[in-house]
Amino acid sequence: MTHPDEATISAEIRRQTAERGAAKSICPSEVARALAGGDEAAWRPLMGPVRQAAVALSREGIIEILRKGKPVAPEQVRGVIRLRQAGDAPRDAPGDEPEDAA
Repeated sequence: MTHPDEATISAEIRRQTAERGAAKSICPSEVARALAGGDEAAWRPLMGPVRQAAVALSREGIIEILRKGKPVAPEQVRGVIRLRQAGDAPRDAPGDEPEDAA
């Protein structure tokens, strides 16, 4: 499988985070699965590129990267993360999905 380019990955991250809004987050695996088009074996190799695109979008101020429900700087991204649209959302937004394995 050919990996989608960074622009395609970034567009999918932006689409999904905009759809959820600034008060809720998405898992990077949701983006990878959408890009894999339902091919269960193909989404895992996309996780690295999805995380890289998320870091770039975070540096641009378009999204926030969350770790344990709190925003982290792009330089501090490690482990399990979630993504949400940048904005004036409360830092511990009620109704935000719990962190899951990514």
